[in-house]
Amino acid sequence: MTYCVAALLQGGLVLASDTRTHAGVDHVASFCKMRVYQRPGDRVVVLLSAGNLATTQAMVHLLDSQSWVDTAQPTLWNASSMFEVAQRIGDALRSVQDRDGPYLNQHSIDYGASILVGGQIAGEDCRLFNIYPQGNFIEATPDTLYFQIGEVKYGKPILDRVLTWETQLSEAAKCTLISFDSTVRSNISVGLPIDLAVYQRDSLTLSQPRRIFDNDPYYSMLHSSWGQGLRRVFAEMPDPDWI
Repeated sequence: MTYCVAALLQGGLVLASDTRTHAGVDHVASFCKMRVYQRPGDRVVVLLSAGNLATTQAMVHLLDSQSWVDTAQPTLWNASSMFEVAQRIGDALRSVQDRDGPYLNQHSIDYGASILVGGQIAGEDCRLFNIYPQGNFIEATPDTLYFQIGEVKYGKPILDRVLTWETQLSEAAKCTLISFDSTVRSNISVGLPIDLAVYQRDSLTLSQPRRIFDNDPYYSMLHSSWGQGLRRVFAEMPDPDWI
């Protein structure tokens, strides 16, 4: 299992993914689940993946092998909109599953994968999509402004309480990291390091995503302060008077 979050805000996008993968408690490893495609001034596309690692790696290979020089072929580099980008990714996901699915079914292996993709292409607005294992997708709006995939339940409450369309990117990044901290604490299938990308709307460029390890000073401060703050607020609230 994994955990990925992406939020579409007035100021841009915040996207994050953990790096833990496992096939049982004896086979735990780390793999990057964030892929960035950018041509500064033209497009920025960030892809997050969860699910069967072999499926997602094969899908990324298909996307990477599509040459952006050959504009006759549909690729992430010549797509005219983020909607078309989501279509390309959905097509690649279906292609891998169509090829490998019948064989994996024989061994009762779950080969499904889910994708979050967000970014901006010159000439259109910043957009975010949630691509299902079947290859179809939905788009984020100011009413439904964030998506999660993977182990979503532990990190959802803080997102629901804090994130709004007007939330600043820095605050959204803080909220996202607390969401990860809550998930990591409650589920061993999600773990650090965390890859975090923050995209400013209309900039059409993205600095290198930040990789956050367990000894990162800011993350360590969040982990400690959030836990202490929850315990303090809990202690300040009155006990039920009927007990």
